[in-house]
Amino acid sequence: MKKSWLGFVMCAFILPAAAQAQSDAVAPAAGVEKGKMLVAANGSRLGVIYRVGPDGSAQVIIDGRMVAVPANTISAADGKLTTSLTKSQVLALH
Repeated sequence: MKKSWLGFVMCAFILPAAAQAQSDAVAPAAGVEKGKMLVAANGSRLGVIYRVGPDGSAQVIIDGRMVAVPANTISAADGKLTTSLTKSQVLALH
């Protein structure tokens, strides 16, 4: 009897909570991948994505500095990854 009660508790409470935690994880912006070129809002090339952060940000080396471009500023269009920020705005982030 104890085993069936424990199984019910796991199915009813624990498993849905674990599924919700997985769905709350932040996914990278569409198409953000290491090695792809990131373009600024004005069309100039910022640099190649060095790494994708756990929050989905694109980490790029610009002028010798590692800069994290927020995922919510990045979109993919016409095969290009573009941030809504300019180079100056990206450099001002850090």
